[in-house]
Amino acid sequence: MNRVNVASFVSLTLTAVVMAGAVAHLLELPAKMKLNGPEYLTVQQIYRGWALLGIVIYAALAATLVLLIMVRAQRRVLRRVVLAILCMVAAQVVFWGYTYPVNQETSNWTLLPEHWQQLRVRWEFSHAVGAVLQFSALTALVASLLVREAR
Repeated sequence: MNRVNVASFVSLTLTAVVMAGAVAHLLELPAKMKLNGPEYLTVQQIYRGWALLGIVIYAALAATLVLLIMVRAQRRVLRRVVLAILCMVAAQVVFWGYTYPVNQETSNWTLLPEHWQQLRVRWEFSHAVGAVLQFSALTALVASLLVREAR
């Protein structure tokens, strides 16, 4: 297995793990939007420890940056890897700009402010956008394999 294949494998695998968590949020959204306040607080506790996924997120981004350097001479591959990185970065912008401030305001959903319903909408839909972006990143990485030149 050559180094580009290894880099592609690592990038794809880490990105898939990140996407799995993001898609879990997306799939839970319809049911969670129907919960009352105390039920929602209880359900939100299942995410304790999910901050460790941040390690995987940044490892996926780093692996994809390494892949970018390795395929820079293959224009068609490079474009798709750049798209994957842009999607990953955009997902982080959404998280830090929308999701994280809600986590701070609710003390990671251990308290329920008066306007908790608006915060829930912001939290849930920012995760949904993140899921779409992470799925797009994974799709771009798979597409980069399909256009790669055999050497």
